[in-house]
Parts: sequence; structure tokens; C-alpha cells
Amino acid sequence: MNRYPLWKYLLIGMALVIAFIYTLPNFFGDVPAVQVMPVRTTEKVDVVLLQRVEAALKTAGIATEGVSLDPRGVKARFADTDTQIKAKDALQASFGNSYTVALNLLSASPSWLTALGALPMNLGLDLRGGVHFLLQVDMPKALDKAAERYQGDIRTLLREKKVRYTGIEREGDHVNMRFRDAEQLAGARRAIEETYPDLQLDESMVGEEYALSGSLKKPAQIKTQEFALKQNLTTLRNRVNELGVAEPVIQQQGIDRIVVQLPGVQDTAKAKEILGRTATLEIRMVDEERMQDPAVMQAAAAGQPPFGSEVYNERNGMPVLVKKTVVLTGEYITDAQPGFDNQTNQAAVHINLDGRGARIFKNVTRENVGKRMAILLIEKGKTEVVTAPVIREEIGGGRVQITGMDSTQESNDVALLLRAGALAAPMEIVEERTVGPSLGADNIERGFNSTLIGFAAVAIFMVIYYQLFGVVSVLALAINLFLLVALLSMMQATLTLPGIAGIALTLGMAIDANVIIAERIREELRNGNSPQAAIAAGYEHAWDTILDSNVTTLIAGVALFWLGSGPVRGFAVTLCLGILTSMFSAVIVSRAMVNLTYGRVQRLAKVSI
Repeated sequence: MNRYPLWKYLLIGMALVIAFIYTLPNFFGDVPAVQVMPVRTTEKVDVVLLQRVEAALKTAGIATEGVSLDPRGVKARFADTDTQIKAKDALQASFGNSYTVALNLLSASPSWLTALGALPMNLGLDLRGGVHFLLQVDMPKALDKAAERYQGDIRTLLREKKVRYTGIEREGDHVNMRFRDAEQLAGARRAIEETYPDLQLDESMVGEEYALSGSLKKPAQIKTQEFALKQNLTTLRNRVNELGVAEPVIQQQGIDRIVVQLPGVQDTAKAKEILGRTATLEIRMVDEERMQDPAVMQAAAAGQPPFGSEVYNERNGMPVLVKKTVVLTGEYITDAQPGFDNQTNQAAVHINLDGRGARIFKNVTRENVGKRMAILLIEKGKTEVVTAPVIREEIGGGRVQITGMDSTQESNDVALLLRAGALAAPMEIVEERTVGPSLGADNIERGFNSTLIGFAAVAIFMVIYYQLFGVVSVLALAINLFLLVALLSMMQATLTLPGIAGIALTLGMAIDANVIIAERIREELRNGNSPQAAIAAGYEHAWDTILDSNVTTLIAGVALFWLGSGPVRGFAVTLCLGILTSMFSAVIVSRAMVNLTYGRVQRLAKVSI
């Protein structure tokens, strides 16, 4: 009557072993570390960099707990924070500004656990320490950039329609056009209204010339601002994720603000540096006529380029004079993938442009056959000419190929940067908070102690009141805690203080199921049933009540997760998972323990309850 088949015991045992393995990494804690990464992602991360880090630390006489290499950089572990800070200063002095040297925290779990995929729970900012930024997006600048794009598009459109104009210039978020007669103005108005319905056009007279001013309509302004915020969110996520910052939180707040939390990053200056890292692409025409003049190039190299042009260096160090007018920017890129040039079999990046970008590129290449076009990569304020090929023919279809890559790794990195994109609008840090690791450790200790005290109080009550069944309930409660922590670790959920509160609440609620079962068994015994029959009936009759109460709580937890955000979601996740694990441990695991204790006794006279 009170016996499980062997497969059930094996299933429970397997679940407990897996729970133990995935819970174990959380007991090892973190160790202070220093992370070394190239500033420019086109630079290689390889064994040579690892050896340079080891040599720099050895020269400085700093002992490490281990140095490891991963695709994002080199990480060196240290015994304490004092050694960590000394190592950071030594590495920064050795590597200079070409590398990012940042303080970080790494898991101290042994390698065999990591090999099994057993990782500790991610800890939120309030538990691990780190930095919190509130960024304000400059929405007027987003409108200015939109107007800048329209300026070039309108100039190209009027040339296509053969509408003559005396000037096109941008003033803030307005594009101002001038014409000699009313007929040209009317033709321009018709063409712009057909092609760009989002523009509001206003006519006026400037002296003897006819003027047309274009600006975004109100719905288009709102749409542009929303796009700018979403693009900035995507860019920040891509950049932070690729740079290996642990468990970042990047989310919108209000209509023009973004919250960025970087747990485990102790160096605020480096965190700002990470946030500022974006790259974009610009395509400009080479100023070939002026490049032929040695005096002009000599003046440009001395920092005095001619009006309307700028000088940048190619990969081989040769200076290139490019026009300031931007033909295309990275905003028109829909995708960028690494690949190879079909003719030379060298590494390349294949770029897909959106409809407007494809049209602009087609027109520019048609009008400049035989001339050089410079493809510029702008990253961290530094501009570099990736390649400056000669335009052989008109290029249509919206697919562009960038050659000149030194390796497949570089083509992968450049493609990644271009996919990450540029910020659609500048951002300013309006709030900055740093949570030290000592405060995080104090929060963990308080949360752990509160959970431990609550567990001990429940355990004492259950053992005194329900005797052996109380001991079984306490063991089931401990298993429930192991299962919950294991699930959170397997999901790589981020644990915060509200999450710890959810765990403590789960333990208090989980014992209710054991109380219901014990009371039903007592009731069956009072009704005159035999101990074996009372145990069986108690578990069977209690199941419906336990299911109903837990389902209603689960519905509330799902609602909290669905409608809540941030800490509320963390609480909801632990609550929902705790409900599921408590039902398993209170009903199935505790029944297995009772079956092993009483199930094989032929003539059971009484039970300790």
C-alpha cells in the first residue's frame, strides 16, 4: 500500500543528485579578477596576449590565482582585492590606452563543475556590487540627425527629377531649399511630397529667391524619437554583451531614458568606457584632385586639410584625403556578415543596405565611375580608412562588399561592430551609483541569515509538533531549497534581494503542504483507520487541497512577472519556481521517505505523528 516502485526512487535520487551538482557552485563565491581586452575589437585576443599579461604581472611581482583566455579577453584571478588593484595598475601601465583593463569578479567554482555546465546563480547589483547608470537620450539631436539624412536624400532626389535649386542647407531639424522661380519650387514640392510624406513643407521668400523649408511632422517626430531610443537600447545591449560584462541589465525608463546596470564591474571609469564604445560606417568620396598636389597633402598631414576635406590614414599608414560630405552611414545597414571576396579569396564583410541606402549607393556609384570611394570605420572617436577602392561600375541591389581585411577574425569583428551599429542620438549620464562588493556581501549575509533563521524556526516547530513526520517535513523542506537554488542556477537567473525574499516566503509556504498532509493523517487515525491506511489516505486526500492552494498562488506569481519589472519580476520568478519545487518535495519526496520508513513494516501498530 505504501511502497513506491523502484523507478520512482531512482527518479527522485537522480533529481537530488542533479540538484546537488547545480547548487554546489553557489557555495564557492567569487574571486577578485582583472579583465584585459583590446580597445579596438579588430585586434586579436590570443595566446600572445595571455603571455603578455603573465609577463607583466611577473615583472611587477604580483602573484595570481590563475590566468585564463576566452574569446573576449584575458582574465587574471587574485587572492584579495588589494592584489587585484595593484595588478590593475601594473597592467594598465604596461598595456597603455590600447587596452581596456577593468576590475571584475569571477566565480571560484572548480573547473570540473564548469565543465558539467554547473554555474552559480547570477547576482544582481544589490548583492554583487557594480555600477548603475541612468542615461538621458538627447532627442533634439535625433531629430537633427534625421534632418541631416533628409538633406542628402532631397539633394539626390532633386537631381534625379532634374529640379534646379540654388542651395540646400540644414538649420537644426529643418532642411532649407532655395529656388530662382516658382516653377522649380512647385516641382520640388511635388517630388518631395510624393517621396517623403513625413515632411511638413513651408514656403517663403528670401530676398528675390523662393524658399522651401522641410521638417518632420509631429507623428514622424515621435516615431523618430522612439526609433532612436530603441536603436540606442539595441546598440548598448550588443556592445555590453560582446564585451563580456556579467549579467547586464539594460532597459528603457520613461520615454527618453535608459537604465544600465553592470553587476560585478567595480571600476566606474571603465564602465563608462564600455558604454561609450560603438562603431559605425561612413562612405565618402576621396578628394582625388587635391590629393595630386604634394603641398596640399603636406599641409593636411600637418593638421591643415583644405576646406571641405579631412585626412585619415589607411591600414598601411598612407594618408587619404576624403570629402566631408557623407554619402552613406551605418544607419542604412540592415545586416553585416563576414565572408570572402570571390575574386581574391581574401576576408571581406558583406553588407546589406535598406531600400533608401541601396538607391543612394546606386546613384553615387553611377555618377562616380572611375573615382575612389573611401569606406571609413569610426570606433571610439577614432576614424580609420578600411579601404578606398576605385568604383568600376554602378552597384545596385543594396549589397556592398568591404575588402581589405587582414584576417577572417577581423572580418568577423568588423561585421559585429557594424551590426551593433551607432547610437541614433547622443546620451548623457544623469545619474550614477556605485555599489561596492562589501555592501553586496553584507546584503547576501543578511539575506542568508534571515532565510536560515526562518528555516530553523519552522524546523523546530515541526519536529516538536509532528515528531518523526516533522523530521520528514524538514528534510523535504531542505530538499525543496536545494531544488529551487538548482533551478535558478540552471536557468542562470539573476538573484536580487527581492529574490531572496521570495525564497524565504517559499519556505514558509512550502511547509503548509506538509502540515495539511500530517493533519489529514491524524484525522484518518482518529477515524479508526489503520496506520498504513491513514498514511495512504492522508496523502491522497491532501493532494487536491495542496494543488488548489498552490495554483492560485502560482496565478498571482505569473501576474507579478507579467505586469511587473525589475525587482518585482525577480521576486515573481523565485515564487513561481518555489511553488513548483514545493509541490514536488512536499508530496512526492516526503511520501518516498515515509514509504521507506513505514512501508515495509507488515503490522504497523502506530506512527510517530
